[in-house]
Amino acid sequence: MGILSKKVGQRIKEIRESRGIKQCTLAVKLYMEPSNLTRIENGHQFPKEENLVKIADILGVEVKDLFDFTSDDSRHKKIENIISQVRSSNESQVDFLEKFVKLYTLNG
Repeated sequence: MGILSKKVGQRIKEIRESRGIKQCTLAVKLYMEPSNLTRIENGHQFPKEENLVKIADILGVEVKDLFDFTSDDSRHKKIENIISQVRSSNESQVDFLEKFVKLYTLNG
């Protein structure tokens, strides 16, 4: 399949994971074999129109959000930037960041 299939699949997976939904759970809700959802998320199969609507509904987004690839690129760049900064930090800075992340996730 083409680039569009891969990007849509990655976007579906990103949204699904951000919602804490397991792949098998989404597949069951779609009345779909988990292997078919895997093929969609890996970009080997483009979802049918009715499945795009169902996926968006289950994930709590609009269909157009499944085609919003800018946030994926932006998020990826932010993560890479954070990793780069952490790698160049000294031990006490890393300790501080670890405590901050733990505190943030407790309150988040």
